[in-house]
Amino acid sequence: QVQLVESGGGLVQAGGSLRLSCAASGSIFSINVMGWHRQAPGKQRELVAFITSGGSANYADSVKGRFTISREYAKNTVYLQMNSLNPEDTAVYYCNADVREYSGSYYRDYWGQGTQVTVSS
Repeated sequence: QVQLVESGGGLVQAGGSLRLSCAASGSIFSINVMGWHRQAPGKQRELVAFITSGGSANYADSVKGRFTISREYAKNTVYLQMNSLNPEDTAVYYCNADVREYSGSYYRDYWGQGTQVTVSS
């Protein structure tokens, strides 16, 4: 089994910064894509950013230039550096990862439990 645990959320004023972390653990053979999604109250979950196993990063238009996704391969960890936060960034942030376990022959999508980010105006 694989677990993803996020950390780093909290309350910040507009214009501030936060850094989210998500560590994957368990019987991991390899990880393909890792990403971050968010869900604001009353809205659908949306993709924020993802990073491939080769290190290629992609971002939603709404966060380009403000958020940076990175990955620490040895620790199976993905980060999301969020700068210039505004109240519209308030949401629960979830990480996900495409993981191949030692016991499997295919990749499976796993999700973390989410971490709350609240930006005050």
